[in-house]
Amino acid sequence: MLIYAIDDEQAMLEELHDAIAAAEPDAEIRDFRLAKDLLAALASGPAPDVVFSDIRLPGMDGLNLAVQIKNRAPHTKIIFVTGYSQYALEAYKRHIHGYVMKPVDASRIREELDALDLPESPSESDKLRIQCFGHFEVFRQDKPLVFSRAKAKELLAYLVDREGAYCSIGEIINALWEDGKEGNNPKHYLRVLSSDLANSLGSVGMRDVLLKRRGQLAVDTEKLDCDYYRMRRGDAEAVNAYHGEYMVDYSWAELTGARLHFRK
Repeated sequence: MLIYAIDDEQAMLEELHDAIAAAEPDAEIRDFRLAKDLLAALASGPAPDVVFSDIRLPGMDGLNLAVQIKNRAPHTKIIFVTGYSQYALEAYKRHIHGYVMKPVDASRIREELDALDLPESPSESDKLRIQCFGHFEVFRQDKPLVFSRAKAKELLAYLVDREGAYCSIGEIINALWEDGKEGNNPKHYLRVLSSDLANSLGSVGMRDVLLKRRGQLAVDTEKLDCDYYRMRRGDAEAVNAYHGEYMVDYSWAELTGARLHFRK
């Protein structure tokens, strides 16, 4: 489980971190003191399962931060941690999943986590295996996934690169057709590609990997076993499998490839 914790007061943040760690010892916990830093991490990495957030934050309060998080990661659960009970009603209006009063302790954190009823993560064998290093390839139970169009495969590659973030139609068109050769009706063609991709995923029982909402597409990273994602988590096997090439077929992937090169 990936958990974000945010509080602008260092002592309170440390107390919150310790309570979460005691309640969920196997969790990966990332601490933040500023909303902008949390949103930057959300944009560049996998979405957290849960965010524990103070409400009074400098620059952007916790209520507005919650809206930003839900826009970027709709499956992320948000639990407010605060010393001000008057915010409770407003919190629930924003569809917040829990509310903990300070001072926090492990038992209250555990109660809130249990109440979330988080789905169990699928086993590795149940996931779609994604190869980003070298050429982009997709496998289901060690068999290559067949795509009816090369651009449908590239669409999946782009969404994988975006790590679960919802991408607008305009963003996807600009990335996949840098040369402007997308035809007279790019939005219609993208809808066709999206349908083709959904059908290809559906043929192996993985249609729900593709997430759609009005004018936006994303992938459910929890259903993917991806070498790039594992490398970012520090998995030694994935780190050693990277030899300087990342999705070499796609020019838009060069930016991520450059970041990986300097990280290596």
